[in-house]
Amino acid sequence: MGAEITLRDRFERGLAAPICLTWELTYACNLACTHCLSSSGRRDPNELSTDEATALIDEIAAMKIFYVNIGGGEPMIRRDFFTIVEHAVSRHVGVKFSTNGTRIDAAAARRLASTDYLDIQISIDGADALTSDAVRGAGTYDQARRAMDHLRDANFGPFKISVVMTRHNVGQLDDLAALADAYGAELRLTRLRPSGRGVDVWDALHPTAQQNRDLYRWLLDRPNVLTGDSFFHLSALGEPLEGLNLCGAGRVVCLIDPVGNVYACPFVIHDEFLAGNVRDRGFEAVWTESELFRSLREPGNPGACASCGSYDACRGGCMAAKFFTGLEMTDPDPECVFGHGETALAAKRVEIRPSPSPDHSRRTPVSLSAK
Repeated sequence: MGAEITLRDRFERGLAAPICLTWELTYACNLACTHCLSSSGRRDPNELSTDEATALIDEIAAMKIFYVNIGGGEPMIRRDFFTIVEHAVSRHVGVKFSTNGTRIDAAAARRLASTDYLDIQISIDGADALTSDAVRGAGTYDQARRAMDHLRDANFGPFKISVVMTRHNVGQLDDLAALADAYGAELRLTRLRPSGRGVDVWDALHPTAQQNRDLYRWLLDRPNVLTGDSFFHLSALGEPLEGLNLCGAGRVVCLIDPVGNVYACPFVIHDEFLAGNVRDRGFEAVWTESELFRSLREPGNPGACASCGSYDACRGGCMAAKFFTGLEMTDPDPECVFGHGETALAAKRVEIRPSPSPDHSRRTPVSLSAK
């Protein structure tokens, strides 16, 4: 146990390079998911060029960052998607990328299967079309399933099925696990944050207190289900979940957006958490010299959670969830398992919450058949 605490303390002080670097390649997307953390839809004309993207990969390789999480938007919309991915692989930088699956036909699946150091996450938000399409759009579940079929037929290997937990799909956990098993895939569950367009739907979609308790018990029984530390706030219920169980923002994780802005984590795309831009001085300088990141690596202030005996387990929860619901960083997580976050929200009565920036939403998605 002592070794685990020492490791967590070390990670809280920050590392020489992130262990989880997320890079949103583009804001362009052919869907309009209601909870999209980056408010994607329309391409930003100032997104990094192919040459800038490959140069960034070279810098990432020099920092000995072993893999990068690529997302969007829909990353496969970029015409140079394979150029970027294959350059990363050639520099021994592994790629994990998240996709809605709409661009994975049989030919794309074969090309992906032939690429080393590549991991794929197909996003759905329910075990059936009715549940998933309510969040992601009509026809999206079937399209994602076809992408899974193509990857299976191309012998890609154990891809991941990624699901954002909402109050409408928590009851489908066993069905989601069975779906992953049927494809020989891994199930990855993530927490719904009030980020991007998620700000507008968080009140209606985030799991209830009882559902979070049910999810916690379900995860304890299934340590092989991946979560990426999404639910460390639930560890206050008792036995810690698998993982570091801490907020890694600016310490071990960060986000690079399509135009090169570096944010503390993928869920706080807001000027208050902007550390710099790779075009100005390169990524390594932002990571090592940013005043924002330096402040995040200082010992945390438990604030209102100081008197709670479970603070060491949950560390006060997710700063993105606090910020975008109008709470202070020293307040409890809005989904605090003891209800302290709900009490804090009720006391503040925040009528206008911080708005994510920028917003690239489109009013309607393009046709799923468009290429």
